[in-house]
Amino acid sequence: MQNDYSKLEREQNSQGKPLTVEQAIDNLQQKKDLGNRYYAAWWLGRFRIREPQAIEALLAALEDKSDRTPDGGYPLRRNAAKALGKLGDRRVVPALIACLDCEDRYVRESAAQALEMLGDRSCISALIKLLDGGVEAAKQVPGKPHLVQPYEAVIEALGTLQAQEALPLIQPFLEHPVAKVQYAAARAMYQLTGQNGYGDRLIQALENDNLQLRRSALMDLGAIGYLPAAETIANTLAENSLKLISLKGLLERELGEGAALFPALSQQSQEIISWMDGLL
Repeated sequence: MQNDYSKLEREQNSQGKPLTVEQAIDNLQQKKDLGNRYYAAWWLGRFRIREPQAIEALLAALEDKSDRTPDGGYPLRRNAAKALGKLGDRRVVPALIACLDCEDRYVRESAAQALEMLGDRSCISALIKLLDGGVEAAKQVPGKPHLVQPYEAVIEALGTLQAQEALPLIQPFLEHPVAKVQYAAARAMYQLTGQNGYGDRLIQALENDNLQLRRSALMDLGAIGYLPAAETIANTLAENSLKLISLKGLLERELGEGAALFPALSQQSQEIISWMDGLL
């Protein structure tokens, strides 16, 4: 199914006739072509279509039962949740919180990521419930490539939302056997405590032999804007595009903290820009 969606996207682009807002909403609401519906949900989020009709159509898609995979997943619901997170309308928070109870683990993941983007702290208690059982319960689903809950997304959301009450629940995940979950915990612990030791753990992860894990650590460091990581990020064995995204996160953190008081670029900002120039 994913290949069909990718093909559809290429065909839309190659025709030179991009969707209109009205067409996208209509495609999302009709029941016949699942590929068109999936693409429309992605499109509305990608282009930040905040019209009331678009939001209503995406909310309806969160309850869709027609687009279902053989193993019981809901692809359209996943895309709708992701799109709603990008639109910035906090009125959809209750619907996304309800998605945290969905039987599809990937819908729960998309909802957690969307709630993180929206930044509404009313979802904290619902996110914390997904950590029930702690590390001991955070095991892989038999016969599946994923854990029972989307722990990375949940922990990252709790860190971004400054959920101090979740700190004692997140800390044990620093020792989880899955490296990416460890990274998510280190990222959140830094956001909640400001202690450099957690950021340093992510710097160490940039030396991992696994490229996927280095990529993950790059994104985590950029997300928390961990300034001591700048030089190591620039020299990490990974794609320059990802390193630039990570360094951009550091620069935004630095400028966000000091721009109002210091109109001129700080030395640290200049160094980050220099590293970025070297990667272009």
